Amino acid sequence: MTHSALSLDLEQSIEINSAIGDAYHALIRRLTDENSTPDNRPLPMVLEQWPGGRWFRDLGPGQGHLWAFVQVIKPPTLIELHGPMFMSYAVAGHMQFRLTPIAGGVELYLRHQVVGPVDDEHRQGIVPGWKYLLEQVKLLAEPSS
Repeated sequence: MTHSALSLDLEQSIEINSAIGDAYHALIRRLTDENSTPDNRPLPMVLEQWPGGRWFRDLGPGQGHLWAFVQVIKPPTLIELHGPMFMSYAVAGHMQFRLTPIAGGVELYLRHQVVGPVDDEHRQGIVPGWKYLLEQVKLLAEPSS
């Protein structure tokens, strides 16, 4: 991860022993209904799966939190989102999830870039937070033994 006072650039990846379609569907599940925080609190989200679609928390009648818009979606290989994500302040963010076939499965690559004054709490939590999401995708995608 690299960062300055007004930027952040994080890259992470994980190898998943599954078909690319299974990994993609597991990613969608983690970004939506089966999303949770690293301390395992439910955090269900809605992802409108088309360019310009929203990724947001629906908190009931007219309430919620917009995290991002879909910039690119190419199932089962790519999702790009842009928006503040979990930061409710003046930042611009871009997130990329790229799935690439490899020997024995698929690599899920995540890149999260932010421009703006990122709070220290978010700087400290971003690495373990996204690592947790990738690990949970892997658990969902790999067949049970």
